[in-house]
Amino acid sequence: QVQLVESGGGLVQPGGSLRLSCATSGFAFNLLTMLWYRQAPGKERELVAYISSDGGNTNYADSVKGRFTISRDNAKNTVYLQMNSLKPEDTAVYYCKALAEVLNSSYWGQGIQVTVSS
Repeated sequence: QVQLVESGGGLVQPGGSLRLSCATSGFAFNLLTMLWYRQAPGKERELVAYISSDGGNTNYADSVKGRFTISRDNAKNTVYLQMNSLKPEDTAVYYCKALAEVLNSSYWGQGIQVTVSS
């Protein structure tokens, strides 16, 4: 069973930065495709960023391109989301998701709150 634990959320002022982390266990991290989603109040969950298992490919939602960076450290079994130039509309619960293609399964973290407000 793959377990995901997010950390690094909190309250930040507009224009500020946060770095989210998602530590994984229970499966070979270097075989997992990793994603970050977010869900704002009253809205559907949306994909924010994606990184392939070897870190060679990344993709971002248009709303965060140029501001957010997804990365991974396969030695630490951890994926990161560096969020810069944060805006109030980035306020949401952020979720980490792992895709284990060899198992045809996916797994979610518990989510972590990010609030951008002055």
